[in-house]
Amino acid sequence: MSERWCIPPKANAEFVCNMEDVLDVYKRPFDPNRPMVCFDERPKQLIKETRKPLRPVPGQQARYDYEYERNGVANLFMMFEPLAGKRHLKVTDRRTKKDWAECMRKMVDEIYPEVEQLVLVMDNLNTHTKASLYEAFEPAEAKRIADKLEIHYTPKHGSWLNMAEIEISVLSRQCLTERMENVKRLEKEAMAWATKRNAKEAKVDWRFTTDDAKIKLKKLYPSIN
Repeated sequence: MSERWCIPPKANAEFVCNMEDVLDVYKRPFDPNRPMVCFDERPKQLIKETRKPLRPVPGQQARYDYEYERNGVANLFMMFEPLAGKRHLKVTDRRTKKDWAECMRKMVDEIYPEVEQLVLVMDNLNTHTKASLYEAFEPAEAKRIADKLEIHYTPKHGSWLNMAEIEISVLSRQCLTERMENVKRLEKEAMAWATKRNAKEAKVDWRFTTDDAKIKLKKLYPSIN
């Protein structure tokens, strides 16, 4: 887990409340009928080459010309099940409420169609709400999906509590360092990475607990007179 945390500068009851809620979720044992999935997203700048890159010398990465053309921004959605060592990705042109809603439907209908409920941990962004389902789908469809979701939000300034953020960092280091010219290429590379990592059942060794928080983040707990 990264040590570069972003935390509030003083006591913050809301931060503590959401933090302890997420940490309690992380303590739950593996339940195949109620899998815990961490959800996160990250933009990726698409770069089109104006000249062909030089062929790499054995043992070296390909070298690129300093001239390039920006070709828009794509968005990567990460759906990471840490206890099972599984991750699923979705690449889109945008990051709207509808895109988030489509990710939720994908999980409910395609990735986890047999489970009773999905236990989700995600950042509290304005697109990450069940209300977004009602803006994307008909009411009956929105409710069907919403009823399958148990959502737990990381606190503001607490995205480091989201294990999917750690997994996206691994994706960025291992797969996204090269220039990619379009969504199709990005999707191909990202999906290949996910397939290899799923084959290894790579997991996150999460050790930070509520007891740790009460010591290391003691200043965030309000004093009760």
